[in-house]
Amino acid sequence: MHDIKIRTERLLLRPLTIADAEDVFEWVSDERVARYMVYTTYTDIEQVRQWLAFVCQDASTYHFGFERLSDGKLIGSGDIGPDTKRDGWGFGYNLRYDSWGMGYATEAVRAMMRYAYESFGARKFASGHCEPNLASGNVMKKCGLHFTGYGTFQKLDGSCKMRSMEYEGYFDEAPR
Repeated sequence: MHDIKIRTERLLLRPLTIADAEDVFEWVSDERVARYMVYTTYTDIEQVRQWLAFVCQDASTYHFGFERLSDGKLIGSGDIGPDTKRDGWGFGYNLRYDSWGMGYATEAVRAMMRYAYESFGARKFASGHCEPNLASGNVMKKCGLHFTGYGTFQKLDGSCKMRSMEYEGYFDEAPR
């Protein structure tokens, strides 16, 4: 686990803790959010606690909770880390449904990319989304990535498989 905190205009990106379980459960148990994620919809807060315990021990990736500065509410989470399959740094993110379309994902992703660039010299970034989630593609474009082709998206339990859209970008200066 890391103790990195990043402040943006409207968010505090901070480490997730077990104490965040109830807030996280609000979005991972929401089918509107889960349908676009690799996990299946959570039905029990104990599942969230187990995931958070894993996140707290995972040293291979930088996991962040996205806390809204205006009210201290945890509205999402994301991670960034080296991705050997894509020969660069990969990232992902997840937001409460009532926080979609407000620019929070773009703000958080840009901050994570800037952190990886400034702290580790990361230059190449890549991510993808399931094809129906075009808003996520817009986030990636706003963060300077471009569409590179199609891939496959599949839930961790194998229950759903669909086409994904893949993006990447290379930066010679800190992503803005």
